[in-house]
Amino acid sequence: MSEHQLKDALEALKETGVRITPQRHAILEFLVDSMTHPTADDIYKALEGKFPNMSVATVYNNLRVFREVGLVKELTYGDASSRFDFITSDHYHVICESCGKIVDFSYPGLDEVEALAAHVTGFNVSHHRMEIYGTCKTCEQKETH
Repeated sequence: MSEHQLKDALEALKETGVRITPQRHAILEFLVDSMTHPTADDIYKALEGKFPNMSVATVYNNLRVFREVGLVKELTYGDASSRFDFITSDHYHVICESCGKIVDFSYPGLDEVEALAAHVTGFNVSHHRMEIYGTCKTCEQKETH
């Protein structure tokens, strides 16, 4: 699955004239493979061994480029550092109130909500977002022990 997504993402970058440096390739690959919505810091830590001269600022700048091209979404929840999500099809986020972990959750049936909202209010609806909060299994287990 991710190999195909990575190829598409690299194509999209080429089309917008963004140079594909080894660092950009690695950051993008990490995002595509990562299901944990990493922070810039997570990405930096994961790749610093491979690119010793890369800084957190470099990671941020590249994430900003990806965001502007529309490949990556910046998720800001509360005051925690932004997490970055490689944009796949529409999905929602289930967020742990204890540790801040964010897990993707798909529910295609909710697309109708936009049509209904548009119909009822007369708005030209562009998008919607839904967040679900709770406690993840790991935190749940910590609390019960």
